[in-house]
Amino acid sequence: MRLQRALARAGVASRRGAEEMIAAGRVRVNGVVAELGCTVDPLADAITVGGRRVRPVETAWIALHKPPGYVVTRRDTEGRSTVFDLVPDLPGLTYVGRLDVATTGLLLLTTDGEAAHRLTHPRFAVERTYRVDVRGRPADHIRRALKKPIVVDGRRVDIVRYRVRETGRGTSEMMLVLTEGRNRIVRRVCEQLSLRVSLLVRLSHGPVRLGRLRPGDWRYLTTSEIRSISVGHDHKNSRKDGSRT
Repeated sequence: MRLQRALARAGVASRRGAEEMIAAGRVRVNGVVAELGCTVDPLADAITVGGRRVRPVETAWIALHKPPGYVVTRRDTEGRSTVFDLVPDLPGLTYVGRLDVATTGLLLLTTDGEAAHRLTHPRFAVERTYRVDVRGRPADHIRRALKKPIVVDGRRVDIVRYRVRETGRGTSEMMLVLTEGRNRIVRRVCEQLSLRVSLLVRLSHGPVRLGRLRPGDWRYLTTSEIRSISVGHDHKNSRKDGSRT
């Protein structure tokens, strides 16, 4: 991985701060002054900053049930609570895709930046499942609308599967499976369909499911889940196949 990423992951500094350290000649790799852009293996290479050895960080994966009102960021300029207030303070821990402040459900956090990239980059088309409670149109109208292409910002939204059922009193429950994570994309789809959202929960991200985690609770991922992420099992059936229910 890039040296600046390795330093940030080890908790030495932010990515930008690490770049400044490298540019200032304070970082050495195997005794040689490092240059910006060089790649390292944190487990095999001896990395030092100002003469002090940087210890590699053990890979960690966390599944959090994000409650409403928490911001997905390390620090919030408005002083709001962040998801990092709810999980262990691990060096290099970062979130895997955002959820807006009102959205709840599964949020993954990890110290493995490259795997986080695979789970979020559109090229890998990793599935995310959402439950959305809406009102504004009958369920059969929603189904007909979802059969047609939905375009947001000039680009078609990749909805792999969906299910819609009426829940009474003018409300419906939608289950949407998407392979992208554009900002507020589920809410924007609902806006396109003239639907008002009363509840939005992410139920899964790749091979990891929310399960019975309560809001505000977290757990470490299982070995099986981590293996599925690393070998890409979550990608194999993620391209749109036209199946709809």
